[in-house]
Amino acid sequence: MYRIEKLIDRIIDRVNINLREPAFDVGPYVRHLIPLDQFARFYAFYGLTPHHPLHFFFTHSSLAGSYFLGRCTVDHSVLYKSDLRGDELKRKGDLFDYRGIRIPLHDDEAIVVKDSFLIKTLVHNNSHDPESPEEFRIQNTVALHYANIHGSPVEGCFLGPFATVDLTTVHDCVIGEFAYVQVGELSHKQVPPGTVWIRSDGDFEFVYRFPEDVLARYIAVRPGAVPVGELMDFVESRKEEFQAVFDSVTCCSGLPIPDGASVSRYAVVKGSSTIGENVLVAQRAYLMNAWMGRGANAQENCYIVDAQLEGYNVTAHGGKIIGAKLGEKVFVGFNAFVRGTHNAPLVIGEASIVMPHTIIDLEEPVTIPPRHVVWGCVRKAEDLRENSLSMDELASCEGELARGRMVFRGSGSAFIRGFQHRIEHILEENGAYYDGRHHMGHAQKGQNIAFNLIQPYPEGEMKGIYPTIDIRP
Repeated sequence: MYRIEKLIDRIIDRVNINLREPAFDVGPYVRHLIPLDQFARFYAFYGLTPHHPLHFFFTHSSLAGSYFLGRCTVDHSVLYKSDLRGDELKRKGDLFDYRGIRIPLHDDEAIVVKDSFLIKTLVHNNSHDPESPEEFRIQNTVALHYANIHGSPVEGCFLGPFATVDLTTVHDCVIGEFAYVQVGELSHKQVPPGTVWIRSDGDFEFVYRFPEDVLARYIAVRPGAVPVGELMDFVESRKEEFQAVFDSVTCCSGLPIPDGASVSRYAVVKGSSTIGENVLVAQRAYLMNAWMGRGANAQENCYIVDAQLEGYNVTAHGGKIIGAKLGEKVFVGFNAFVRGTHNAPLVIGEASIVMPHTIIDLEEPVTIPPRHVVWGCVRKAEDLRENSLSMDELASCEGELARGRMVFRGSGSAFIRGFQHRIEHILEENGAYYDGRHHMGHAQKGQNIAFNLIQPYPEGEMKGIYPTIDIRP
């Protein structure tokens, strides 16, 4: 497997050159992390629908277990069980609006991955960089387990496990494990592990950082070792069930799927689960004893276990909901871990927002009232005093507000409006409001998806590398 070893070395060198200013060496985090035989063990698969025609180019790369949809280019990269989902890429002729400047696209947008190593990473949405509206580019970057790259062109970066960059153009940065960044643009920064940082220039800024002992319990990483902690234990304990799905040619046998809803054949659905109208269950989602009300969704790497979602709920990439009952239009953010138990159930009132990278892991019953914003770590009802606010209270903030380890500056009303607008946008894109004729979205467009399987070289020095393929209209 000489070629794949040399490819990994090449990627490490290129990322390290970009990260020379913080003097961060990605090599120890990457070398020997995935046994080389794994790269030849798993096929890659490309989704094809009438709404997403075949357009795929890759060369000098390994794509083991990875999923592709829409226009994708991969060059000199290693993608291990990652998802490149291009169903919201911009189209030729679209107008990209940036601060009142409307930029017409001269071509369809594509996801472009070059000289990068992505491990179980989700790439979705489209570029929000006005300098390259036709390319959603990830270059000279390493992203570890269950990181999310959402609408964020990334160059010369290291993302730790369960890190998220969201709607942010990122250059030459180190994003620590379980950190969430949505700040528009970021260069030459190291974001500490467990930081949740949301900023809209001139409007608001939200900052929270987990205590070190809490973070270490749920996710920790050190050079030369696989990430550890309760988040890894939770997902890794269920990986064999996903392998059974990937090895099978059928899915969701006997599960009624209403008109307007879709459940990926690469999702795990178990127990007494119910799928409502216009529900979207993406690949690598996991449902067990899940009640999904009309228009609810479970995106990639989401887990809904022993939980009831009343309807129009958004569970963003990597969100986990266990032992909980959610009212309508509850938003659970990226990589949030929301866990109640039989003896300590969780109820979340309608229209509430569970912030990205929130940990709710209960030791006693907790009810979160309707229209509340929750962040940080919640184990008991009293923890809500420092880790939640009503939307009305936050919306009334004009200036600075500190609550526990969270600091908010700016316009609370702008913050709340921004979240509500985004939730509605996600529901519309997912097809939650489909009425049989209008408001079609991902749930409807993905109902008849076909998959093209792609295999690597099985032996020799090219073992684990995929043949060059160029399929463009």
